[in-house]
Amino acid sequence: MRQARRGNEPVPALAVPLCERAGADGITAHLREDRRHIQDADIDEIAAAVTTVLNLEMACTPEMLVIAERLRPHQVTLVPERREEVTTEGGLALAPAERSIRDGLDRLRAAGIRTSLFIDPDRDSVTRSKQLGADAVELHTGRYAHATGAGPALSALRDAAALGASLGLAVHAGHGLTTENVGPVAAIPEIEELNIGHHVISRAIFVGLDAAVRELRWAMDVARRAS
Repeated sequence: MRQARRGNEPVPALAVPLCERAGADGITAHLREDRRHIQDADIDEIAAAVTTVLNLEMACTPEMLVIAERLRPHQVTLVPERREEVTTEGGLALAPAERSIRDGLDRLRAAGIRTSLFIDPDRDSVTRSKQLGADAVELHTGRYAHATGAGPALSALRDAAALGASLGLAVHAGHGLTTENVGPVAAIPEIEELNIGHHVISRAIFVGLDAAVRELRWAMDVARRAS
């Protein structure tokens, strides 16, 4: 069975407003080429239910571009995909795929969709993202999430965020963030959006989805106010 349902109502249609009421400013969903996480029907249901903004994460492929042009979410974030990975393990390699990424960004822009690139927090990736024409970058926080305490990984995020903002890019971040480690990232003033999924769902198993979102939102807000 693809997904559990309550009566005739699909699960995404129930979860989306719950998250939004609990404090989520938007919904991010990753439709993979291999459909490992969610299916096409799920993304259709999510897009129909969102009342804030939808950020669609996807690979830069002809199939996914057609889906994005049909759904017209508020934002598309282009991400790398490898079939053997459990989840996204790093940022886009921009130089080898420059032409296809630029063409993809042009198509999305023509459809009126805001664009973002999921990149590693290094100066070259930030600069290339601006040159390719992205509206925003999402900094991969995986190395920071696996580190202990403040150090080079957090410094790299701060430096990349400052550079991105100076170039006129909106700066986002995500991957491996939790209520325990999100504070130092949320406190970076240039970062205006955090995309966090796995921790919310994992925590929701124990406390419910509403409480999981509220806990995370509280941790982010506290760090932001203290910065």
